[in-house]
Amino acid sequence: MADVLLFHHAHGLTPGMRSFAGVLEAAGHTVHLPDLYDGRVFDTSAEGVAHAQEIGFGTLIERGRAAAEGLPAGLVLAGYSLGVLPAQLLAQTRPGAKGALLIEGCVPVSEFGEAWPGDVPVQVHGMESDPVFAGEGDLDAARALVESAPDAELFLYAGDRHGFADPSLPSYDEQAAALLTERVLAFLARV
Repeated sequence: MADVLLFHHAHGLTPGMRSFAGVLEAAGHTVHLPDLYDGRVFDTSAEGVAHAQEIGFGTLIERGRAAAEGLPAGLVLAGYSLGVLPAQLLAQTRPGAKGALLIEGCVPVSEFGEAWPGDVPVQVHGMESDPVFAGEGDLDAARALVESAPDAELFLYAGDRHGFADPSLPSYDEQAAALLTERVLAFLARV
């Protein structure tokens, strides 16, 4: 079973994020779910992003790096939207990463190194018409990652929602979220 370090999205550590972690745990995986916002949860993505900007994205990334300290090698690094930043950094730079799950976010590989590590499988998930994922460059970065990495998959879902896999958000899409969860569980079973 996999040992997963899962980073939350801009809303914070919502009940939906806890629920997703619970699904992974029910399948036998160990999930570490750090709170990068020190207990703050936001109703809207805009409020959460404003809070992240106030804290500083560099600070959030460092909080993510600190959350990994003391955890064993062989982690699957997972991030949801904003949480992709620390997850992707750790997947690219922390020795022994077992895999990466980038949900509704992806940054160019060059942000954290020259190339994606060849021995780290990765899945990227997002909605094909999501104005954040598709409209702000994440989809382009995901396509480039998939072209350059030996074990990389991109899964696009029909729709235009950001936050589609979190059941505690109004943007939740039950059908797409169920398919994402099925694919994530299959990935965790093979890494």
